[in-house]
Amino acid sequence: MRRWWWLLLVPAAWIANTLGGFVVEIERQSKVDEARKADVIVVLGAAEYNGRPSPVLRARLDHALELWRAGYAPRLMTTGGAGGDPRYTEGIVGRDYLVQHGVPLEAIIVEEEGETTVHTITAVSEIMRRMSLKSAILVSDGYHIFRAKKMLQSQRMAVYGSPRANKPGNRWLELWLAIRQAFGYMVWQAGLNV
Repeated sequence: MRRWWWLLLVPAAWIANTLGGFVVEIERQSKVDEARKADVIVVLGAAEYNGRPSPVLRARLDHALELWRAGYAPRLMTTGGAGGDPRYTEGIVGRDYLVQHGVPLEAIIVEEEGETTVHTITAVSEIMRRMSLKSAILVSDGYHIFRAKKMLQSQRMAVYGSPRANKPGNRWLELWLAIRQAFGYMVWQAGLNV
């Protein structure tokens, strides 16, 4: 019997090596704040609870609010769809939170259709194009910045990552999140929009 199984080792080693390289990049990017003057601050959505931002979404919105108050961009864009809640979207909840914290309604753009990162970034790029916005500060959790930034850059936008503040947590969980994002990025690069 021939041992053909060793032929599987080459692609498996290539996938593992590529995935590992992306994990390293994701972890590096997660610690870098590239905030600089831009046309808009884009806040990627996260869960909302009955019209109130989850702690993760609130932390992202608070970070974006700090950047806006510091004058990094004249506009903020909140993103995210319903996520199973028929009454609220992450984008609207984000907008309402920012208005409650002193941001004028006319300074906020809302994207409320996105159900995945790919869907959200596609909608964000379309909105930016229609409004002639060329640059964005992207606010999310650190592990999420690399993939979302690459997606928006693929739409010919200048993108600067600015991860929200995050307390050091479970190292294994952080590694798992980075691996998931690396895998998601590889799938997106292969042309699958999941």
